[in-house]
Amino acid sequence: MATLLFRLGNVPEEEAEEVRRLLEERGFDTFESRAGFWGLGVAAIWLRNDADYAAAREALDTYQQGLAERMREEHDALAERGAAPTLWSRLRQHPVRVLLVAMAVAVILTLTLLPFLGLID
Repeated sequence: MATLLFRLGNVPEEEAEEVRRLLEERGFDTFESRAGFWGLGVAAIWLRNDADYAAAREALDTYQQGLAERMREEHDALAERGAAPTLWSRLRQHPVRVLLVAMAVAVILTLTLLPFLGLID
């Protein structure tokens, strides 16, 4: 019976390709499923042989630890150069988006608190 090994939802294509390559290099028999048109399915990589699960999981865990370390090092290097994205740099780059998000938050807060504000008289 197939075992879910790695969910592909919200995973960048580069990372998904690295995972596919890693599993193929290690000789694991896998297949993929897609979420489908309506997104009701599970986009994932499945392991065909349950007996290989522990070894495949260990390989993926090692890969993900290395990936996290690389990402942290990249961010630290950007921060040292002063090139890491900050809140203010994002605000300057996308002022309309920030304004729309702030307006949406204000509307949601108003609608949420309106019943309670009406109780205070």
